[in-house]
Amino acid sequence: MTDIAFHFNVPDKLAYSCRLLRKAYLSGARVAVTAEAEVLAELDALLWSFSATEFVPHCTSMAPPATLAATPVVLSVSLADCADREILVNLGQGVPDGYEGFERLIELVSLHPEDVRSGRDRWKHYAAHGYTLKRHDLASRAAGAA
Repeated sequence: MTDIAFHFNVPDKLAYSCRLLRKAYLSGARVAVTAEAEVLAELDALLWSFSATEFVPHCTSMAPPATLAATPVVLSVSLADCADREILVNLGQGVPDGYEGFERLIELVSLHPEDVRSGRDRWKHYAAHGYTLKRHDLASRAAGAA
């Protein structure tokens, strides 16, 4: 059964995603990231520039098969080309089709009201399907650091 973790109160989903993907890449994980096309385009651009000294190898699911096979992070609207990945990061608003095929699913939920609402809907969906959900509240971490 897929291990599902929610990261709530993320101040900047794309910047947080870059750090999360860097950590996953450095650990040797193979990751798929799913969201709406415009969000993935923004993430793609940010991954090229978020750190002057580190690079997270990534491509879109439209890359040639050899590139997909060699690249640790794949950005994809559809998960059809991501079956060889262990981790799925969802930046989108809906429950991703095929999430059950991944070892881990990480849901990122920002502070924006629409994102909070859709995050709650996804939480309810997974809970109704019998998943034990892990909660990581970034707001409580920030309060504890103050």
